[in-house]
Amino acid sequence: MDKVMRMSSERGVVIFSKSSCCLSYAVQVLFQDLGVNPKIHEIDKDPECREIEKALMRLGCPKAVPAVFIGGKLVGSTNEVMSMHLSSSLVPLVKPYLC
Repeated sequence: MDKVMRMSSERGVVIFSKSSCCLSYAVQVLFQDLGVNPKIHEIDKDPECREIEKALMRLGCPKAVPAVFIGGKLVGSTNEVMSMHLSSSLVPLVKPYLC
């Protein structure tokens, strides 16, 4: 869990992803379209993948990926991010991290 917390604070917006996950890709594209350059951690390329997945779920992410952190705090997965975007609450949250 310490590794996940450290990784989630590396940049203003951090996305834990898997290279084969289409939902992870959609979330990444959304942030890029908003003008944010998120730090992407492809956990399937990390030797500690299983531990990272378990830590993300213990932190409260319903599915291990995508897991989005903004300002070092877990926002959630695809459903939470898209709901925030549709309700216009995502842009103000990421405004400090725009490129």
